Amino acid sequence: MKDINKKIIKAVSPIVEFALMEFENPSLEERDEIVRAKVKEFLSEHIEGKVSSAMLAQVNEEQIVSTIRISTCKWDYKVQVISDPTNHIAWLTEEKKSGWSYWPSYAEYLEGYLDDSTIENLDDSTDRVIEQLEDPCRNESWDRRGLVVGHVQSGKTGHYTGLVAKAADAGYKIIIVLAGLHNNLRAQTQLRLESGFLGFETDEDGETGRSIGVGNIRAPGIKPNAATNRSEKGDFNKSKAKSIQGISPEEKPWIFVVKKNKSVLEHLLNWIKKRVTDSEDSETGKAIVDKLPLLIIDDEADNASVDTKEQVYTQDDEVDSEHNPTAINSLIRQIMHVFSRKAYIGYTATPFANVFIHNKNETKREGKDLFPNSFIVNLIASSNYVGPSFVFSEKGQRLFTRSITDNVDNKDAPEIGWMPNKHKSNHIPLYESQAILPPSLKEAIHSFILACCTRRYRGDGDEHWSMLVHVTRFNNVQGIVSEQVSTYVKSLKQKLARGIGQEDILDSMRELWNRDFKKVNEALLPEDNVEEREFNIKNFDIKCLPEFDVIEENLLSVLNEIRILTINGLAKDALMYEEFKEVGLKVIAIGGDKLSRGLTLEGLMTSYFLRASKMYDTLMQMGRWFGYRPRYLDLCRLYTTDDLTEWFSQIAIASEELREEFDIMVAKNQRPHEYGLKVQSHPGLLVTSPLKMRAAKEFKLSFSGDTSETVAFSNVADIIKSNTSAMEALINDIPPNLITKSGYSHTNYESKFNGIIFDGVKSDLVINFLEQYQTHPDSYKSNSSLISKFIEQMNSVGELTNWTIAIAGGDKSNQTFSLGDITLHASRRAKLLTSDDRKISIRRLLDPKHELLGTTELQYQEALSLTVQTWKNQGMQGEQPSFPKNTNIRYVKGKGLHANRTKALLILYMLEIRNKNQLEPDNKNLVPAFGVSFPASNSGVKVPYIVNNVLQQEWNLEYGGSE
Repeated sequence: MKDINKKIIKAVSPIVEFALMEFENPSLEERDEIVRAKVKEFLSEHIEGKVSSAMLAQVNEEQIVSTIRISTCKWDYKVQVISDPTNHIAWLTEEKKSGWSYWPSYAEYLEGYLDDSTIENLDDSTDRVIEQLEDPCRNESWDRRGLVVGHVQSGKTGHYTGLVAKAADAGYKIIIVLAGLHNNLRAQTQLRLESGFLGFETDEDGETGRSIGVGNIRAPGIKPNAATNRSEKGDFNKSKAKSIQGISPEEKPWIFVVKKNKSVLEHLLNWIKKRVTDSEDSETGKAIVDKLPLLIIDDEADNASVDTKEQVYTQDDEVDSEHNPTAINSLIRQIMHVFSRKAYIGYTATPFANVFIHNKNETKREGKDLFPNSFIVNLIASSNYVGPSFVFSEKGQRLFTRSITDNVDNKDAPEIGWMPNKHKSNHIPLYESQAILPPSLKEAIHSFILACCTRRYRGDGDEHWSMLVHVTRFNNVQGIVSEQVSTYVKSLKQKLARGIGQEDILDSMRELWNRDFKKVNEALLPEDNVEEREFNIKNFDIKCLPEFDVIEENLLSVLNEIRILTINGLAKDALMYEEFKEVGLKVIAIGGDKLSRGLTLEGLMTSYFLRASKMYDTLMQMGRWFGYRPRYLDLCRLYTTDDLTEWFSQIAIASEELREEFDIMVAKNQRPHEYGLKVQSHPGLLVTSPLKMRAAKEFKLSFSGDTSETVAFSNVADIIKSNTSAMEALINDIPPNLITKSGYSHTNYESKFNGIIFDGVKSDLVINFLEQYQTHPDSYKSNSSLISKFIEQMNSVGELTNWTIAIAGGDKSNQTFSLGDITLHASRRAKLLTSDDRKISIRRLLDPKHELLGTTELQYQEALSLTVQTWKNQGMQGEQPSFPKNTNIRYVKGKGLHANRTKALLILYMLEIRNKNQLEPDNKNLVPAFGVSFPASNSGVKVPYIVNNVLQQEWNLEYGGSE
């Protein structure tokens, strides 16, 4: 964006904010009119006729309007906190902050990039985090360990840069940022901290370079010390350790940006022991650092920092003090153990592994483990964040995901083809026996080129444009893929430049433009029904597309700008965003592990993804396509397999469930270890590698306060028939006098339940049904055998003995079905695509409002009150909720003022499975399905789940190699 446009945005934004204050809750249309009017007014009074014609030509009114519109619509960095105040003294006051300089300069620096409200929210949320630490001036020993949970590609680096600035202002003297596993990610983090905190460039000789970022804002004498530099080899090493003689309490703060690497951390630990220790532990005689407070910020804290070695615990849950942790975990903890005053904050979007850490772990050499005992902070994504629940909603999948089916030769030979799921490091990618790209990857490249041309048309020509190709973890295979992509892109350029053979290319791109791009754009920009849009598209400022002729004129010039880079441990390529910040880097990035964590792909529009994994956190972190997509959301595409789309969909659901559990704990003032216990027993099993769960063979699961719904089904006729019989047997066994009513209406729930309800059913009938029903092997969360065992164990403590059973009815246009003497219309669900013909998958089964069945009026009101309280805690905008969240319904049923833990809810469905807009059902046989809603419980009852050796080996393989 040109400098004059940035200056106009900075000047007009506060004018718009002031104007919007006159409206209590302006509609999107009112907001749009205000923004446009104020921009036009400013241009008329201050720009037109008062600047040179050359400068006036650079003014882009539409871009100014859209940027301000987006900034005034979003809310960033709202937070939720659960904390343990044990041994913590509140300390952060306005008086304490009065002499700060690092944070004010960072806030002023951000004014060139963010609107005032976003900076204010960042200020507030970083205050909420740093106040959970200890006052660095508190002289007695203290130890604070916490976790900040953000979203993938949501601005965590910007957040912890603000935290670093405030920590330095407060008096932390040694600040260590653990920045991933690879040199390029460490260097990227160093660059960002140079602009946002250090204020100067660093070079390999340790010399201070020219002032940049905050260095051009704050007073010249205010300058922290850098122990590492921006070069690829600028990490802390033996040479650097020799050059830094020591640190005194009077010195300016030192910052170390280091990899999570055994050698690097050993050098750092040895240097601290030799040059920084200043006292001795009175009990052990160990040399310690007493005068310098330490802060460690662990970026991607779930990666490498967690001890994955199996541990032995006694029956009383006592830990082994002689346990030998994994190297990285051990060294991080040893560094902390040297300091008497220290704080650790992990940042991650996937906190599963971190809360699986045993909260009592402690060893003699390392001290306490990295469980966030002190606090967990949940960063709430802004309204214009594109996350899993957005992309993998039913509508999101239809708009943004594209199916890859040509990575293998055929279904009967899944190990043969261009890039089968299971392949070795010597694999040669061949499509139809030729070393060429499959059609799906060619189309993805065409999609990227069309997206680039559109962004140029929209005035974003000097922005970064990126495409991700992530299909294998093996460096050698990545190299071959890179050669094939380069060859194909080169052939496109040659044909378009010479005009020979270009017709086929133009016809293909024109067809893709009309079939895909125009339809997606039109779907996001309907002329009416603005209030009914699933996505609040004004937050992304989508514009209409030009005709293809306009795109065609730019194809060759855009192709000439695109670079193909291989990003892995063997390649010399690097993502040179900083080098191209004035004109924008246009890149197709091909890689594996180095692209899967932390490393940001700026302006990512097209992703081609084949990496198979069943670990929630691994898949989530590989999702580089999440993030912010202002002005180009309609151009973004994710090419992946149907199976991975299904997995991501389930991940999105599980992640949202856990965040909702977090909200309840905030409202109820609970402690971090309680959240850890909840996540550890969550029945969405594959949240992380079992190595990180510290259990080699067995997991303990609880369904309390959760739902279980069948979303994966066998497509084998005999199994469908058997499950239908199990359901019919259940209904026949229920005494007819238990039917309560044929329709259901809650006082505050006007929609009627279109089905039959039985109340007071004994649990043995439910257990028997679940034992007879055969769930699909992929139904990890709705395993009928596990659920039946769980109910049996809950019965032994007097819970879940009394059930409400409902049979859901669907629309009258659907087929009818009979269970015993009951006849209803089937429910309809959309079929998700899958590569397995023997399997049927849907996104969700339960209608959220069905969980109100069996809820009393008092429970309803309490759940609604808790929902509103959470909404207020989050600082949300708009109308307050009028319907309780389902997690809150389950909570009050089991732990509320009017709890009844003997009651639970089973809902039965008969499903018509259809593809979108399909007139006839996809399956001739109706598919029987069930959902269970369990009340929350304090019983602590869990059921064991055994992982077989084959699955164990698959998980180990996934984590067994890296670049």
